[in-house]
Amino acid sequence: MSGAREHDLVLFGVTGFVGRLTAAYVAEHAPPGLRVALAGRTPGKVEDVRAELPPAARDWPVLVADTSDPASLAAMAASARVVVSTVGPYLRHGLPVVGACARNGTHYADLTGEVPFVRRAIDRYDHVARASGARIVHACGYDAVPSDLAVLALHRRVTADRAGALRDVRTVATARGGVSGGTVASMRGIAEQAARDARVRRLLGDPFALSPDREAEPDVPQPPDAPVPGRTVDGGWVAASPMASFNTRVVRRSNALTGWAYGRSLRYGEVAGTGHGARGAVAALAVSAAVPTFAGAVAFPPTRALLDRVLPAPGEGPSEETRAGGRFRMDVHAVTTTGRHYRALAQGQGDPGYAATSVMLGETALALALDGDRLPDRAGSLTPATGIGDVLVERLRAAGHTYEASPR
Repeated sequence: MSGAREHDLVLFGVTGFVGRLTAAYVAEHAPPGLRVALAGRTPGKVEDVRAELPPAARDWPVLVADTSDPASLAAMAASARVVVSTVGPYLRHGLPVVGACARNGTHYADLTGEVPFVRRAIDRYDHVARASGARIVHACGYDAVPSDLAVLALHRRVTADRAGALRDVRTVATARGGVSGGTVASMRGIAEQAARDARVRRLLGDPFALSPDREAEPDVPQPPDAPVPGRTVDGGWVAASPMASFNTRVVRRSNALTGWAYGRSLRYGEVAGTGHGARGAVAALAVSAAVPTFAGAVAFPPTRALLDRVLPAPGEGPSEETRAGGRFRMDVHAVTTTGRHYRALAQGQGDPGYAATSVMLGETALALALDGDRLPDRAGSLTPATGIGDVLVERLRAAGHTYEASPR
């Protein structure tokens, strides 16, 4: 990254729900002397947010940046070593920000869970970012940090044990938390695009949709994104995970970006754990039906209008009590090419999409701003595992999250 930069870190989109939480986290955990700025379309609103942040943020400057104004984005990116964007839905607003950072050699991170957006960002700006030295790190929240880093931890342990390569890996995810208007808007945007565009439907159905080289991917059948409800070996019930269609693509991209170091025969799937007994079975059926039902509802104008009345609007989200009482847990079960069995665990306290996500994105921001000499020697369109990797694992462990892998 050449040339002096006025800011070490710019947080773009702090008037949004997760943006405010992330800014508060950075204000509480950034070391003295880190030059942080806040950016948004309306300076007065950004200043109002700044006034409510911890004292360390009181002197942070405010920048004007608008996704519809390329000049403002270019100025923001040129002024910063790192830009973290929470301005979504990313499919609607994200590409200009990625482009500005890629062209200016500015590291970038976001919270996207949108396959079409990441695919477009790769196709348009991966080569630009590689040329400029920018790390473009997508999916730095609950989508898809726990999945991506848990599989990285498995790979590290299996490699250290000389136990072959990863072959069959399945994550069982359980979580408790709320939902924000930004998440709803992203889900609705993807569902609407899929309903009217066959190319988007084909992309969403491709298990290697985010591959850096689709033709080079091994011909290995992958687990379905929406398996029928079933039971685990301990008697618990599992169902289709609404995050599987994104997180699995991120993990497979990490594998490909490392030259398929995890294993060329890797089969990776995710499901949602719903509990035990009759209650778990009923929940499994309900969860499996919810995702296609929601997609159909937002694609149909009358039901979409009804959903708009009852679901949170952009900028709204779960209460402080809900955020504090949430949690996430990812139990990852693996079999290697030598037949060895391993287990990984990723877990943390706090609503996964908001309280825990603000920790994940905040530590991503600090890693990119402070730990450059320890990060993987890569540029371009990256994943949490390939763009930050073990450094982010260390930071999240220090922040109270668990990432561990062991034989079983």
